[in-house]
Amino acid sequence: MRVAFKAGFVKRSLQRYGVVAMVLLAGCKVGPDHTEPELPASAAWHSELAEGLTAAPTDPDVLASWWTTLGDPQLSALIERAVAGNLDLKTAQSRIRESRARRSIAKGAMFPTLNASGSATSRRTDTNVGFDSHGEVYSAGFDAGWELGLFGGVRRSIEAAQADLEGTEENLRDVLVSLLAETALNYVEVRTFQSRLAAAQASLATQSETYELTAWRSQAGLDDELAVYQARYNLESTRSQIPTLRAGLEEAMNRLAVLLGEAPGNLHRELAEPRAIPLPPDEIAVGVPADTLRRRPDVRRAERELAAQTARVGVATANLYPQLTLNGSIGLETTSLRDPLSERTWTISGGPRLSWPIFDPTIRPNIEVQSALQEQALIQYEATVLACLEEVENALVAYGQELQRRDNLRQATEAAQAAASLAQYKYQAGLTDFSNVLDAERSLLSFQDQLHQSDGTVTSNLIRLYKALGGGWTSLAVVPEPKTAKQH
Repeated sequence: MRVAFKAGFVKRSLQRYGVVAMVLLAGCKVGPDHTEPELPASAAWHSELAEGLTAAPTDPDVLASWWTTLGDPQLSALIERAVAGNLDLKTAQSRIRESRARRSIAKGAMFPTLNASGSATSRRTDTNVGFDSHGEVYSAGFDAGWELGLFGGVRRSIEAAQADLEGTEENLRDVLVSLLAETALNYVEVRTFQSRLAAAQASLATQSETYELTAWRSQAGLDDELAVYQARYNLESTRSQIPTLRAGLEEAMNRLAVLLGEAPGNLHRELAEPRAIPLPPDEIAVGVPADTLRRRPDVRRAERELAAQTARVGVATANLYPQLTLNGSIGLETTSLRDPLSERTWTISGGPRLSWPIFDPTIRPNIEVQSALQEQALIQYEATVLACLEEVENALVAYGQELQRRDNLRQATEAAQAAASLAQYKYQAGLTDFSNVLDAERSLLSFQDQLHQSDGTVTSNLIRLYKALGGGWTSLAVVPEPKTAKQH
């Protein structure tokens, strides 16, 4: 009966103070409320759109898997492997789990804490008159505490933790956007080096035949040794370019393997067979600036970082105001474990505790610190927006100009091919000297190499444009929330 009475007393006390707590928890929240900054309202890009680019709204499905527009199944397979194995992506996923745990810690401050304790003490008393006593005392109890955020400090800390979590989710998407672009760029670089290497080897075979022809003509007295030396140094000059191209090809394959989370060298056999450089689609929709800014994960992350810092200003401001804590405890002390209720002492206590920092010289400076950090977060957000717009504008210009350059190089290569054939024919007919053949072959190799590089640059610039538009992050879902007991 006595135990039931004590338990009932504690229950009624907690209920009474719990009602008070609910009323107080519905109070105000000090500090500024976050308002999402307005994005620039420009209706069009500053750069003139090149042929093939349109301001039509971007198709979300196309932008989410933009690499498929290049029509290269092997690239698509490598993209999937990069998403599954890249280590930077796994690190970003781990940071999301960390942020979720930190949010749970912040939410934990909203609830009471309950601690259990127990002890056993041996006592012995000796006096100068010979009295001696000895015994054991056992005690056990529960302590409960509940700090009420009267002015929203706890709720502001939860807001900050939630914004931090959303920022890490946007960081994951930003890492994914960069990963997809880097994987595609390195794949295009591999194919570009292979094309350049094939052109150099074909030119080397032609120049080798020319060298043999000049040597034969010199032996037959139809030409002097100068033509032989000229053909020889032209041949060796071309041969000297091949090791550099092979080294570049090896490096590109190794970088691509590391992006996939694999050891360097794992892709060499798979990519050994040369393939054409993937070409861009005929038409590409780029949308308008506002759509891009809303889509870009780095802009979204900067906005969430601003929201988190705004909430921390509220956390610091709440320290200026009183803090109310509800405390309660129930304990039992006895001298016998066999019959603990025969010789026992009950202790029950509970009630509110109010504390108010009358003088703390660190509170207001901390508010100033958090406010300055909020201002810096806003500036960083604005800088991120400007950097985003700059990246897209530069990508639009680079893509359009490289298209024009490639057309010019294609015409130059065709003319160089015709000139080389004509020079070779006239030389064999004795109508011109070998210097014209030498110049024509050297020019042809140079234009062919530049054209292959331009083919790769056009596709690479398109990849950079898709990256600048924020394409690709929707292809990977954020790490799912762990299931709660109710969800099971």
